[in-house]
Amino acid sequence: MAQRLPLTETAPEVYKAFTAADQALRKGPLEPIIRELVNIRASQLNGCVFCIDMHIHEALELGETQDRIFQLPVWRESQLFTEAERAALAYTEAATRLSAEGVADQVWDEAAARFKPEELGTLVGLVAFINTWNRVGVPLRMRPPIR
Repeated sequence: MAQRLPLTETAPEVYKAFTAADQALRKGPLEPIIRELVNIRASQLNGCVFCIDMHIHEALELGETQDRIFQLPVWRESQLFTEAERAALAYTEAATRLSAEGVADQVWDEAAARFKPEELGTLVGLVAFINTWNRVGVPLRMRPPIR
């Protein structure tokens, strides 16, 4: 399956805005490893091969271990994730798979207990934004490079 549309060429201003938002999130106070775990997990839930590949490689460059990446889909059963990472991942799943109630109070309260307000705000933006990217990558059939 070929990529359907090159967004950089067909909507360059939109792509530039996405890139600017991405850079703002990267400069935010959230730990880079948590950022990449969130990006990977949301992308797994949404089936975005391009984003999964990109963010796993970025996580590995940051020093993330293969074992944690392997166990990310089953992070609740894993012993390898911190309480802050668990709170971020729970929020990621809840905000990615929005139910009729949105994000449950228990999930929100746990995230709020683990992160400073600035970090939590960045987490909210990050999850919203990776879901945006996934909703670009999946319909456009974006594919990662073959390494």
